[in-house]
Amino acid sequence: MTRFINEEFYRHYADPWLMDKLWAQGWRHFGGYFFRYSIAHYDGGAQTVVPLRIKLSEFEPSRSQKRALSRNQDLKVVIRPSIIDDFRRQLFNRHKQRFDHNVPDSINDFMSSLPASLPCTNKEIDVFAGDRLIGISFLDIGQTSTSSVYAMFEPEESKRSLGIFMILQAIQYSRELGCSFYYPGYAYRGPSFYDYKKNFAGLESYDWQKGWQTYNFETKEAKEE
Repeated sequence: MTRFINEEFYRHYADPWLMDKLWAQGWRHFGGYFFRYSIAHYDGGAQTVVPLRIKLSEFEPSRSQKRALSRNQDLKVVIRPSIIDDFRRQLFNRHKQRFDHNVPDSINDFMSSLPASLPCTNKEIDVFAGDRLIGISFLDIGQTSTSSVYAMFEPEESKRSLGIFMILQAIQYSRELGCSFYYPGYAYRGPSFYDYKKNFAGLESYDWQKGWQTYNFETKEAKEE
């Protein structure tokens, strides 16, 4: 039986080493609101929440992930301190139309008023098609780990697999920083919208009683490879 956890606290600022420690204990945050929970309601039932991380030394892209990189060779990637402006709010509103479960209200639900520095250093991974900004992923930077906060892209560009592409860019940047782990966020034990996060080599999952373990996933792609 899954250990029931539902905890939260508020913190204005956290040092990089503390962010590493919190992520390693299954915590996430939106702005200064930190939380962790082991059970979530999804699709009319209760699901066990599964925090995920990728051990960067063990990651290699799969065939479909290589195709996502190849498909987007025409794009330019820029990494810079995060900001929230009218364009990013409008992109967020367009992107959230893709969801029919837990639809967020505002980008401000995820980011602080000083997103580049509070509660920790945060960089945005910007994806450009020519001069047009079509995707943004917000990445927290710890001492030895990084963690994705939120990613969004233009809905009409969905065929590009930009969600996967931006995760791959976050992994690459995390390696360049010399980090050991990249946290892509939560998924559920059963099938859900978040299953795309489960298909990465080097993946580990957090058991609320036993701690971090190698994640044994079985997908169509995993069988083919």
